[in-house]
Amino acid sequence: MGCNSCSTEKGGQPRGCKNNGTCGTDSCNKLTVFDWLSNMSLPQGQEPFLGVEVRFKNGRKQYYTNNEKLPLNIGDLVATQAQAGHDIGMVTLTGELVKIQMKRKKIDINNAEEVLKIYRKATKRDIEVWTEAREKEEPMKVKARQFAIHLRLQMKISDIEFQGDGSKATFYYTAEDRVDFRELIKLFAREFKTRIEMKQVGFRQEASRLGGIGSCGRELCCSTWLTDFRSVSTSAARYQQLSLNPLKLAGQCGKLKCCLNYELDTYLDALKDFPRTDTKLYTEKGTAICQKTDIFKGHMWFAYEGEWMNWHKLTTAQVQEIIERNKKKEKVPSVEEYASELIDEVVADFENVVGQDSLTRFDTPKRRNKRRKGKAPQPKKEAETVQRQEPKPKKKWQQRPPKHNKNNDKK
Repeated sequence: MGCNSCSTEKGGQPRGCKNNGTCGTDSCNKLTVFDWLSNMSLPQGQEPFLGVEVRFKNGRKQYYTNNEKLPLNIGDLVATQAQAGHDIGMVTLTGELVKIQMKRKKIDINNAEEVLKIYRKATKRDIEVWTEAREKEEPMKVKARQFAIHLRLQMKISDIEFQGDGSKATFYYTAEDRVDFRELIKLFAREFKTRIEMKQVGFRQEASRLGGIGSCGRELCCSTWLTDFRSVSTSAARYQQLSLNPLKLAGQCGKLKCCLNYELDTYLDALKDFPRTDTKLYTEKGTAICQKTDIFKGHMWFAYEGEWMNWHKLTTAQVQEIIERNKKKEKVPSVEEYASELIDEVVADFENVVGQDSLTRFDTPKRRNKRRKGKAPQPKKEAETVQRQEPKPKKKWQQRPPKHNKNNDKK
């Protein structure tokens, strides 16, 4: 059971949240961990680890201790301890993998203040109260945004999360600067009649909570598998020779995309063999300046000062050789001598690209049908054999009189 929308309808068919693979209520299959130790038994004398990973709304996870040693499986709804009352969450991981996760995040299971405990498995009454509280979240969010706009507060309320027993509502908001929301909390408490907690989150955290589709066509990394947010700077785009266009480099959160860091290490390793792009090559013909680099092919393009349209391609080894000679205060005759060694013979090899022969029906140009627009094509008439008839003799009134010849009168 992923969320309260994944149950069945009256006819027995799955209801679903109609979000085409991304759960709109409780983030089904979001940030899940495959328990590859579930089929393995523990050694003799070793007790199972009491830590349990529990997931709440929008992928929020916390770790709890199973002091009662309840038989818990992945997907079970449990009532967990909270600061006041109890909360309802779903078990996402048990066993030794929880121990590894807690060790990686530096969480001590013996610390009672940091790691709370699990009360029981959620009863039918617990689930009913939880679902009723969850149904109030969306209309509350609309009213809360209206109150914030009325008070002219520079903040955005992105999400609301009710506690499992319905005794507290947590409002998540984003803001550029510090916001004085004391008057807003009074309006919330008067209108919603529950305990209010305001929690500010960053723009990246907001995108990870809400989810979405990125420019690559896939779900956001921060809402599916990315758990830590590394700082992303514009230098990562410069090293990868990307255009510094904020519309293309920004993600759903409005910040630089986290994927800019994925290939950065590979580019940095490749750039170790490259000279600096601001270096100048001194030749007898003139001074050459770098215009472009191809990192993975190891090529650099240079142009003389005043001849910016003529580029000459060199390898990094050739550039290093020229730089070494320049350090000895020697000038090479010209850059063209090195560039002539890199003239590539371009061979047009288009045969049998997709399993076709060199001469296929795709090579012949298509005949364009020169028909007028708006007229439907008429079927061709079959050739009819027409018998040639002899011309009929003309009548007297149809015959023209002979022309009068003046020469005959003279005679």
